[in-house]
Amino acid sequence: MAERPRLSFWQIWNMCFGFLGIQFGFALQNANVSRIFQTLGADMDAIPLLWVAAPLTGLLVQPVVGYLSDRTWTGLGRRRPYFLVGAVMASLALFAFPNAPALWVAAGMLWVLDASINISMEPFRAFVGDQLPPSQRPAGFAMQGFFIGTGSVVASLLPFLLEKAGVANTAPEGQIPDTVRYAFYAGGAVLLGAIGWTVLRTREYPPEALARWDASPAPPRRAGNPGLVRRLAAAAVLAGVLLAVVVATRGLDPALHILAGLLAGVGLAFLLRTCLSCDNAFTRILDDVRDMPPTMAQLAPVQFFSWFALFAMWIYTTAAVTEVHFNSTDPASAAYNSGANWVGVLFAAYNGFAALAAIAIPAMVRHLGLCGSHLVNTALGGLGLLSIGWIEDPRWLLLSMVGVGIAWASILSLPYAMLANAVPAVKMGTYMGIFNFFIVIPQLVAASLLGFLLKNFLGGSPINALAAGGISLILAGLCVLLVRLPDTRE
Repeated sequence: MAERPRLSFWQIWNMCFGFLGIQFGFALQNANVSRIFQTLGADMDAIPLLWVAAPLTGLLVQPVVGYLSDRTWTGLGRRRPYFLVGAVMASLALFAFPNAPALWVAAGMLWVLDASINISMEPFRAFVGDQLPPSQRPAGFAMQGFFIGTGSVVASLLPFLLEKAGVANTAPEGQIPDTVRYAFYAGGAVLLGAIGWTVLRTREYPPEALARWDASPAPPRRAGNPGLVRRLAAAAVLAGVLLAVVVATRGLDPALHILAGLLAGVGLAFLLRTCLSCDNAFTRILDDVRDMPPTMAQLAPVQFFSWFALFAMWIYTTAAVTEVHFNSTDPASAAYNSGANWVGVLFAAYNGFAALAAIAIPAMVRHLGLCGSHLVNTALGGLGLLSIGWIEDPRWLLLSMVGVGIAWASILSLPYAMLANAVPAVKMGTYMGIFNFFIVIPQLVAASLLGFLLKNFLGGSPINALAAGGISLILAGLCVLLVRLPDTRE
């Protein structure tokens, strides 16, 4: 055939079903990890630093897994072996996480859990690009968004539902409530089962077929300007070192060392690349970063502001809602735990609204286009986050979650549809992994800066961090106006 065959609804359903399990694990993590950290004695200022495991593992794991999966072909195909390995590891981590006896153990388990989920998640993005023609890719990524929303609704509600069923929602100081522990056990089973379904119910096209259908030629290798790259890389290293010295000598927020390390690490990587003439995964990934398609580079600020906002929401919603709407900052109190469970309901709500929005997104794209749809959706999300600080009755916060859910569905689908049409099939996994840089770097920046900003500029109130996230989402929508999409045959 001259192009990829169109798949039926149920074929797309089966290939995306595994995301139900992946997001089940992510939703449990997003809604409960801050609660677990606070229960084990973490200070509010330290919460962003403890969360750094999530974006950092994505930064390291996803490009490598994407690069390797592009070069894999086994009896299970090229992407499905990674689905399966990541699912087994993530399930084991979910079983162990709520039994952490100390804060440092919980922080370590977050690294293991997030790395495992990333091993499974990255190939799923490339899987849609592999299997679907350009005209069906928005529907494929929207289907992933539907399963993300559906899985997250159930996962986020689990502690709340378990409490209603009579499971203890409080525990002695320093211990995790049974509602949270049992929710994580259920998450491990669901994650493994959902990904197992996709592994067993799908097939993959061989590399030669993908090469024959590929309408996006590989971007040309550019010799570049090694001298300029070397100077910029050296400047990044110097900036990182100077920032680390200033933080240490001025007694600033230790989390700023994350930003210093990020600057120095990126600079060192490219300095090392200019000194190497060998051909391996490290040099190829950095060369692909340098040679990324223009559309991908234009999506970088869109992703930065989107994921900065989401990270602020994930780590500060529990503290903001329990403080402002339930008048408690004591993790051992009944009011705090009721507020924390209500945050689980709110997170379930925005994911439920995202699942509904995902159904409507393909039709929206047909009328407004990819960029116009994403602009509208992220603006609604920004208004939703801002409204959390304006609404007094916690029940009405469900209205805020409508906008957040619409933005979440869009963030999980439309940027990937834009990207998949702009990169070659032979490097679909690699570029999907590199695209994750634009997700994890803003989260690392947020982990580094939010604690400092909260203490020095936002009055120490977590609700103001959510307002900053709302403004960031609106900026993301404005940045999408700068994106230029390639022509496709459909």
